[in-house]
Amino acid sequence: MNGTKADIITQLKKDMFSLPECKTIRSVHVLNDGLGVIKKSFPNAEFPLGVIHEFIATGREDATATAGFVSGLLAALMQQNGATIWISNEQTIFPPALVSFGIKPERIIFINLRREKDILWAIEEALKCNGLAAVIGEISELSFIVSRRLQLAVEQSQVTGFILRNNPRSLNTTACVTRWKINSLPSQLPASMPGVGFPRWNVELLKVRNGKPGKWEIEFTGGRFRHIAANTVVNIKQQKKTG
Repeated sequence: MNGTKADIITQLKKDMFSLPECKTIRSVHVLNDGLGVIKKSFPNAEFPLGVIHEFIATGREDATATAGFVSGLLAALMQQNGATIWISNEQTIFPPALVSFGIKPERIIFINLRREKDILWAIEEALKCNGLAAVIGEISELSFIVSRRLQLAVEQSQVTGFILRNNPRSLNTTACVTRWKINSLPSQLPASMPGVGFPRWNVELLKVRNGKPGKWEIEFTGGRFRHIAANTVVNIKQQKKTG
């Protein structure tokens, strides 16, 4: 999607209301139980909704892992008929692949803009739309002032925002409620089974307001985040070394 800001807003409204499921949308207040052990780090063991979550990626592989983990979160957030807007400078997501996370691709609107300041503007405007389940924005730099504006926007709309920062120059202070770092882990299949295993990640919750940071090895299977036992991770790493 390209054009002037007015054109973007007009097209965005058209796309949103062309989705039958999005004409009457209720805000999601409680994330389902699919978070597993991760939710224990949040206040009252509930994933913070209606706030801004910040993700840090330091390379393409980390960015891909982050997008996968966020897609797992979206699967739960979009259960009550909400649409999502994904804004970046180029679309790196293959929409049909979202089905593996339990997401209907047609319920995500992708917006691609060239300039980072236009991406930030679009993110802020989208976060003001209280009919959305979530907004995802891919940028590199996020100042405290801009993050504060985004947080104020969601406090009014109660939309949950995910900011995916790819290769930021520094880990500066922001007003985001959480900060995450996601790395991929080798998947595993039962012996002699062909194909690709379920996605696995090393999940680090670097900070969380009024909560407790943590680190876990997680697998996404059956629409849920499952904690991988430490001995399983060791065996996978050893298998990778020895072949």
